[in-house]
Amino acid sequence: MSGADVRLPAGVVVLERGWLSSNNVLLLGPERADMVDSGYGSHSDQTLALVEHACAGRTLATLVNTHLHSDHCGGNAALQARYRDLLTLIPPGLAEAVRAWDEVALTYRPTGQSCPRFGFQGLVQPGSSIELGDKRWEVHAAPGHDPHSILLLEPESRTLISADALWENGFGVVFPELEGAAAFDEVAATLDLIEQLTPSVVIPGHGRVFTDARSALATARRRLDAYRSDPSRHARHAAKVLIKFRLLEWQAVSWEAFMQWSDATVYLRMVQERFFEDIPARRWIEELVDELVRSGAARLEDGVLYNA
Repeated sequence: MSGADVRLPAGVVVLERGWLSSNNVLLLGPERADMVDSGYGSHSDQTLALVEHACAGRTLATLVNTHLHSDHCGGNAALQARYRDLLTLIPPGLAEAVRAWDEVALTYRPTGQSCPRFGFQGLVQPGSSIELGDKRWEVHAAPGHDPHSILLLEPESRTLISADALWENGFGVVFPELEGAAAFDEVAATLDLIEQLTPSVVIPGHGRVFTDARSALATARRRLDAYRSDPSRHARHAAKVLIKFRLLEWQAVSWEAFMQWSDATVYLRMVQERFFEDIPARRWIEELVDELVRSGAARLEDGVLYNA
């Protein structure tokens, strides 16, 4: 079961957003609301409106980020400006980078993305538990897609907030692999952890809520096996994801401006040099765009690249 067929526990509201903004999860108590992940910065106005409507007069008290990719924390600053007493909790690992607002360490600049600066008041530690809404949630480390990512499990209902560690049809790009770190084993270990947690309901970072965790895990493991056998396949997929993500925000961009962005995006250059050095960089970018166009994910007309 998935999407509208799934019955969530009382007080759990999922705002399914899409691929530019992660899903927002609101956990409602009698008088207060807490939130997991805040979406992308350019969607902040929509995020504020959705949250205010879902809170239905409750105070938004706590914001937890599962990890600090721009599509999961880009709305933090807007929420902090709206809710002045908001307690923001982030996973350990990048706290100093957030304090110093190091956009390289936080990957915003290397990926060609943006994130308005935000602060935080505490850490959400793996191995602990946290009260959100009117329930306690277990915090579990979930490295792989991001070294510092966490999962949240409500043990009574077996509801799992899986972020980008598990979607219904896969998982997020394994960014450490692009940087030369061996992280596919961490993905496998996180998938094993999710299996051990036996979730009844899974709220992914993107896509609809689902209940068939066994099937999703099997799909994720098949994808992981394919990436392990051919890491360049994962690298090529990752590069197309970065381009598509940027197109989701732009919607339309001149070819010249797009190529300027691709030339300046460190992750694209890094992937090309590590995995596709035999192909000239610009020709490689053109091949990626052609693949996106042929798949229906983009459109190129009269020197303008469109999201599709």
